Amino acid sequence: MTSVQTQKDEVTVQEPRLVVNDMVVEYPTTAGTVQAVSGVSFELGAGETVGVVGESGCGKSTMARAVLQLPRPNHGSVRFEGTELTTLPGGRLRALRPELQMVFQDPVSSLNPRRSVRQIVAEPLTIWGRGTKEERLEKVDEMLRAVGLEPDEFGERKPIELSGGQCQRVAIARALMAGAKLLVCDEPVSSLDVSLRATVLNLLEDLQERFDLSILFIAHDLAVVKNISDRVMVMYLGKIVEIGDADSLYADPAHPYTLALLNSIPDPDPDAPMLEAAITGDPPSPIDPPSGCRFRTRCPMAQEICAQVEPVLRDIGTTHEVACHFPLVPESTTSVP
Repeated sequence: MTSVQTQKDEVTVQEPRLVVNDMVVEYPTTAGTVQAVSGVSFELGAGETVGVVGESGCGKSTMARAVLQLPRPNHGSVRFEGTELTTLPGGRLRALRPELQMVFQDPVSSLNPRRSVRQIVAEPLTIWGRGTKEERLEKVDEMLRAVGLEPDEFGERKPIELSGGQCQRVAIARALMAGAKLLVCDEPVSSLDVSLRATVLNLLEDLQERFDLSILFIAHDLAVVKNISDRVMVMYLGKIVEIGDADSLYADPAHPYTLALLNSIPDPDPDAPMLEAAITGDPPSPIDPPSGCRFRTRCPMAQEICAQVEPVLRDIGTTHEVACHFPLVPESTTSVP
């Protein structure tokens, strides 16, 4: 008797590395409660970059810091590789912090001016007591080479002896030394010369592939965000108004606010027609945001329902969501059969 075994192919669905659900961050003030982040939800996969754009004060940096529990959000869930961070005791959260790192906007001020490059990059290993002194030195030199800095040339220099781009490379090396898996980049190239931005961005992409990093990339420069991001998330007054893959969102923006941001990008062609401003005025106060859609007070398409019903994110394609009652892109435009 012959037994025949039938094997079925198993499809493994990998859980996103980071899952944020209904995050709320509020700050009490004498004038009222600042609603900095209101019900933000998104996912970030291993090896994926999600760019975050929006006007100053929209909650981008606050949201990113809350992901790292700096400080913890007032409400909502933040799961990193299946571990809920918002309820994690202090000791266990601290033990997890080497995997959750941040690269700051001003690379020079983020580095200790009294320490050498080698000491700065070695600090995570020193704090956690990993390896012998010789092993730490070897790993530091290896990481410096990974970020494009020759150890013999730069290892003993102080931050004041480095350029802005070199300082940012040191900051990135330090963030990766302890085994970072999630890297939050808060305007990491905004203080650098234009000629250096591409170099740092290319470095981040190379390191992401080498170390399997997940990157949350915050920036005002929409061209930079498009080039480095797999998906782009647009925030307005503490809310996500649109999220989708970079090519789809930039080619067919579905939210009036996203369109206004894209129209604000300068065109180097002197003969190009001037685009009219899609929005005017300043954002409302986060202490007393408008009812319904928070963008309605500046939206040229606003109607009565926009003041009465808050729009929620809904699919308009396989990788594109928008929170708008009257999206600019119909579902059929971005849907893939």
